[in-house]
Amino acid sequence: MTDQSRTLPPEALDAWAAALRERFALADADVPVSAVLDLTRDVANDVARPAAPLGAFVAGLVAGRAGTDPAQVREALDAVAELAAGWDA
Repeated sequence: MTDQSRTLPPEALDAWAAALRERFALADADVPVSAVLDLTRDVANDVARPAAPLGAFVAGLVAGRAGTDPAQVREALDAVAELAAGWDA
């Protein structure tokens, strides 16, 4: 295990997103970084921190099953964020 920080500066996050797009042949619109970060923030705040990656995974799964339109990705992200906003467990 290293002592290296797990916090990414914005340029490193951009590089990671670019690497993902290149590896999986995705367009810029296919990887809405800000929207995904907003979703994980909302789920972490409204549900619980450990729920954030699960929410992002489910949004991706739903978007993938819906089709290849970037608008469907945003719809899935919005739907998960909406569920989190109303969460009262």
